[in-house]
Amino acid sequence: MSIRPWRDIHRRKSRKIMVGKVAVGGDAPITVQTMTNTLTHDAKATIAQVLACAEAGADIVRVSCPDRESTAALAEIVRESPVPIVADIHFHYKRAIEAAEAGAACLRINPGNIGDAARVREVIKAARDHGCSMRIGVNAGSLEQHLLDKYAEPCPEAMVESALEHAKILQDNDFHEFKISVKASDVFLTAAAYQALADACDHPLHLGVTESGSLNAGTVKSAIGLGNLLWMGVGDTIRVSLSADPVEEVRVGFEILKSLGLRHRGVNIISCPSCARQGFDVIRTVEILEKRLEHVKTPMSLSIIGCVVNGPGEALMTDVGFTGGGAGAGMVYLAGKQAHKMTNAQMIDHIVELVEKRAEQIESGAVAPHGHGEAPRTQAAE
Repeated sequence: MSIRPWRDIHRRKSRKIMVGKVAVGGDAPITVQTMTNTLTHDAKATIAQVLACAEAGADIVRVSCPDRESTAALAEIVRESPVPIVADIHFHYKRAIEAAEAGAACLRINPGNIGDAARVREVIKAARDHGCSMRIGVNAGSLEQHLLDKYAEPCPEAMVESALEHAKILQDNDFHEFKISVKASDVFLTAAAYQALADACDHPLHLGVTESGSLNAGTVKSAIGLGNLLWMGVGDTIRVSLSADPVEEVRVGFEILKSLGLRHRGVNIISCPSCARQGFDVIRTVEILEKRLEHVKTPMSLSIIGCVVNGPGEALMTDVGFTGGGAGAGMVYLAGKQAHKMTNAQMIDHIVELVEKRAEQIESGAVAPHGHGEAPRTQAAE
C-alpha cells in the first residue's frame, strides 16, 4: 500500500554526529532519549533503571553527574548499559573530564557554566581523547544575565543567541561533534526557539519541552510542542520530560514518533473510544492487550473496534483486526481481509497468538507490515 504525498515529512538537513554507536542527525532515524532519576552514585539502582528504559526502547539514556561519587560510579553504569550513556554536567568542569574518562558517550554541558576558556579547552580535549560528543543545553529558565538584560525576558531570540554563542566556543576549538537543545516549559516559546535555531545552523537538534509536568499533562504538552516541530521536519533526537517513571517518557516518545510515521516499534493499537454499540468491552480489552503485547518489538498494527460502523474500514489498514459483532462474537481480519469469526471469550488469547505469528512473519521477511504498520516515509529537505 502506498503512502500518499501529504503524509511525507521533509526533514531538515543537519550534520550527523555519533553518540556512542548511535547516529544522531543527517539521515539517521530520530532517536528517543530519557534520563534516570536515581542517585547516580547508586550504580545498582541506576543500572536497573537504564536497563528498564532500554527494554522499553530508549536509544540513549542520560544520567546526572553532580558530584565525584556519581562520576566514580559511571564506569560501571556504562559497562552494564546496552545503550549509550550521556553524562549531565553542570558547572564543575572536572565532572565532565571524569565522565569522559569513565566512558560516557556524550557530555551534556553549558559551556558558559564550565568556567574560563582554559577549562573549556580541557573539557573539549577530554571529549576528543575519549570519543565523546557533546550537547549544548540551553534552558529558558537559566539564560545568561547579559541576554536577560538585552531582551528583558526569556524569548526565542535570547535562547538562539545563547545556543550559538556556546556553539562558537566549541567551534573555535575545532570541536564539531555536538548537538543543541533550546528547551522551555512553554510550548510556544519552545517551538519558536527551535524553528529559529533550525534556520540559523545545521547542527543536530535535541528536542524537548522541559519540565512539562505529570504523565497526562506532560504527554499532551510534549505531543503538541514536539509533534509540531517534527511534523515540520525539525528535530533529530527527542526527550519527553515527565514527572513520571523514565520508562513512560520512552513510551510517550515513541508514540509521538509513531503517530507521525517517523519511527515504528512494537504494536500500534488502533482502538475506538467505545459506545453503546460496542459488541465487547473495548476499553478493558485494549488495556489487557497492551500489557500482553509489550514484548513484541516488531513494527505492526492491530485494530480493536467495538462495532461494524468503523471496524471493517479500520481493519483494512491493519495487520490484525477485530471488529465487534453480535451474539458474543466478532470478526477477525488479517492483512485487511476478513478471516474468520471468533467468540469474545476467546478473542484476547487468539489475537495475541495472531499478532505473535504475524510478527514472526514480518521479521523473517515472509510478509511486509500492512497499512498503519508499514515502514515510515520521510525525506530530507532539499
